[in-house]
Amino acid sequence: MGVALIYDERTNLHKADFNHPENPGRIDAVYKFLKTSAFLDELKIYSPPEITDELILSVHTEQHLKNVKTKVESGGGKLDEDTYVNQDSMQPARLAAGSAVHAVDLVLNKKHNAAFSLMRPPGHHAESYRAMGFCLFNNVAIGAAYALSNYNLQRTAIVDFDVHHGNGTQEIFYNSSEVLFISLHQHPLYPGTGVKNETGEGRGEGFTINFPLPPNTNGETYISIFKDEIIPQLEKYKPELLFISAGFDAHKDDPLAQMNLSDADYRELTLLLKDFADRNNIGIVSLLEGGYNYEALSRSISAHLKVLNS
Repeated sequence: MGVALIYDERTNLHKADFNHPENPGRIDAVYKFLKTSAFLDELKIYSPPEITDELILSVHTEQHLKNVKTKVESGGGKLDEDTYVNQDSMQPARLAAGSAVHAVDLVLNKKHNAAFSLMRPPGHHAESYRAMGFCLFNNVAIGAAYALSNYNLQRTAIVDFDVHHGNGTQEIFYNSSEVLFISLHQHPLYPGTGVKNETGEGRGEGFTINFPLPPNTNGETYISIFKDEIIPQLEKYKPELLFISAGFDAHKDDPLAQMNLSDADYRELTLLLKDFADRNNIGIVSLLEGGYNYEALSRSISAHLKVLNS
């Protein structure tokens, strides 16, 4: 069944009127790379639906949704020092979140073993009550909440290997045992969260696992952590669906961080997750987060997709 690619050119309606690293060029470069390499011909491509307010509100507050709508309807501007909208941003934001929901449907209805969303804006920094870190709505959290409620799942897992901590995803599920959230990230680095003792609260105690890593960490260390700690944690938890917050900004060529991963390292990390999913007969939903060097991002996503399609 292979991997489904979820993409819609309307993702590029979300753009700033000033220089910003999170811009349409990211997706354009990846799509062109996949098309030039002819790998795109092997993939089934789906356009996502625009998510409803109801699904956004499954993880976000009404005030947060209102704040984003109001800023968009007023012509755009900054929601915080890093996060912008323009007058057209609501549709791309709904499509990006909708891609997570559509990916869940494709995988859990057994149309594909895995699905990858090549959509933006990213989502993992968006907390229940605010946009931040380039993110408007938390796409992966919306997808996980949808899978739990619409398919009556008991356990899902999210592995976030973006170089920045997925503070929004952590905050949304911090009191839940239905989502195992695992994050590897450079620390210290924006947003400053994700230390070891952040492990969840209440029913969620023990279901948040953070691996803060120093600058210049290489792929060998990531792979060791996956093999020795993350995969065993997943085996113990036994999720019924695996999500990946797939940020590729820990790449050695990325301008926003100081880590040393390569294209081959992302291939190996994906292999480890896919092997776990295959052995346990579960699907994978992977959603693009960060990655700001166009060439490195394109090569890393291609490696990621080829493993998911195998």
